[in-house]
Amino acid sequence: QLQLVESGGGLVQPGGSLRLSCAVSGFTLDSYTFGWFRQAPGKEREGISCSSSGGSTNYPDSVKGRFTISRDNAKNTVYLQMNSLEPEDTAVYYCAARALRFEKICPLTPRIDLYQYWGQGTQVTVSS
Repeated sequence: QLQLVESGGGLVQPGGSLRLSCAVSGFTLDSYTFGWFRQAPGKEREGISCSSSGGSTNYPDSVKGRFTISRDNAKNTVYLQMNSLEPEDTAVYYCAARALRFEKICPLTPRIDLYQYWGQGTQVTVSS
């Protein structure tokens, strides 16, 4: 059974940092592309980072330089390091995966036909 479980969310002050974790079970990371997505109340889900099975990463301008995606194959876990957090970063954050080997450029579009596996989400609130 393929499963993704996010953790690490919480309340943080503006300017602070958080590291989200996505624990992966049921498969190893090597042949999968992973993405992090978020959805704020009343807004559409948006892609904020991805790590392709071919070794590249992709970020939108809104988080570039502040967020970093990484993967630890030994722990079968994908991370999202978030620095310089802003109130606008408040959202539920989701981890997702797609099975495609040697992918060069990963998509940031949160469509179920692009990312077949999704976690349940973790809340991040940035507020003073």
